[in-house]
Amino acid sequence: MLETITSGFNKARDRFQGRIELTEGNIEDALKDIRLSLLDADVNLNVVKGFISRVKDKAIGEVVDTRVTHKGKKLKVAPGDHFINICYEELVALMGPVDTSFTFGKRPVSAIMLLGLQGCGKTTTAGKLAGYLRGKNKKPLLVAADIYRPAAVEQLRVISESLGIPFFSVKDALPPVICKRALDHAKEIGCDVAIFDTAGRLAIDDTLMTELEHIVTATQPENTLLVCDAMIGQDAVKTADEFNRRLNISGFIMTKLDGDARGGAALSIKEVTGRPIKFLGTGEAMDRLEEFRPEGLASRILGFGDVVGLMKDFEEVVDEKKAEEDARRMLKGQFTLDDFLEQIQAIKKMGSLQDLVEKIPFFSRLAGNATVDDREVIKVEAIIHSMTKAERMNPDILNDSRKKRIARGCGRTIKDLNEILKRFKTMRDVMKNMGRSGLLSRMASGISHLPGVGNADISGMGNMMGSSMPMSTFNAPPRELSSAQKKKNKEKRKQQKQSRKKSRKK
Repeated sequence: MLETITSGFNKARDRFQGRIELTEGNIEDALKDIRLSLLDADVNLNVVKGFISRVKDKAIGEVVDTRVTHKGKKLKVAPGDHFINICYEELVALMGPVDTSFTFGKRPVSAIMLLGLQGCGKTTTAGKLAGYLRGKNKKPLLVAADIYRPAAVEQLRVISESLGIPFFSVKDALPPVICKRALDHAKEIGCDVAIFDTAGRLAIDDTLMTELEHIVTATQPENTLLVCDAMIGQDAVKTADEFNRRLNISGFIMTKLDGDARGGAALSIKEVTGRPIKFLGTGEAMDRLEEFRPEGLASRILGFGDVVGLMKDFEEVVDEKKAEEDARRMLKGQFTLDDFLEQIQAIKKMGSLQDLVEKIPFFSRLAGNATVDDREVIKVEAIIHSMTKAERMNPDILNDSRKKRIARGCGRTIKDLNEILKRFKTMRDVMKNMGRSGLLSRMASGISHLPGVGNADISGMGNMMGSSMPMSTFNAPPRELSSAQKKKNKEKRKQQKQSRKKSRKK
């Protein structure tokens, strides 16, 4: 996601390697890389000009203090870090401020009207939004107001049934009439929010806009959200500008951003229209609608991942009490293949693996252009499900005969099985060592100074990396050893080394 933009910022960062100061010359070189990547990503030209100008004004003449204090420790900071931090702040300002709120009126049933061109994902988004609102203790009603696209009404009906959310449609009626009747029906059945899935066209035309204006007149919706397909780039911004001019929209829901390497619409749309991005739709699953956080997206663009977003995803799929009990056991080395399978299944619920790993700090820079294949998860599940309960509890009993049986049962090779066992044993050893050394706490604190990641943000880092065990479990700082104790430990290690040498000679 957004690889084109990220590559430009990575090149800019690399230009400051070995530099000891910010000068007009090296700033101009870095800005050129960023400018080209933004334009290549289909960001609006005026938005690019404004962004580059603001970054340049802040960077030139910046007094860079290369030694800063963080948590009482002296740290050395390169001038390039200051430049990237300026870029981060400007990216956040460009896409923010955040506003994921809805307006709910005094009348018994509030209305949310979804607009957009055909194919942008309105119907799927209507279902996702209904599920989101139900999670906020609202009682939504899905309203099929797209009477033109073949099977649009049936598609929304299927979505409503899968979610267990009420559905409303009227045969042989015009959309303004359908939406008006839907408000009365919602009141009758005890729903307090009606979501209108309206019709779209392949392109904006006056007939479409007039019909939408009639719906607005008939229902007076408190919220008018434009669903935008991020993959159409500049056209998404032009569409948004025209819809906003005619219908005065409340905000945007960006879809298919996870499938777009450019992402120009996400960076342009708020600046051009002045309306906020409220949600991002990622993937087809009904729970893949996330509140838009400009800090998180800016952090991912710069290659720092999105720890806060990762934690939000994790908290949605984890039973905190059970996970805490599991984590305490795992950190003692009591980790089975059943636990391994549970971890994998929890990760699957969080969405696409590629989207997940991109939220891990520095993954993009460490992995380059490597991608993560979701099919690997299916392979692991098949292999573990082919084992007996005893084998999952104690994989050390797996001999050649058992391995052959498991491989035949799941249609995989023994090599595949051995790879899974190797990963499992590595993870078991890592978990055990984390419990002994307090490594987890140090890993979390090491990222706390990244853009968009504060102390409050990493309070759940232990939960994510240690299966939801509270950070307080790991927060005890390592003891500072006395000189005498250090000397004693050194002698002990020396004796152990000599003992091992003697053993080998025997």
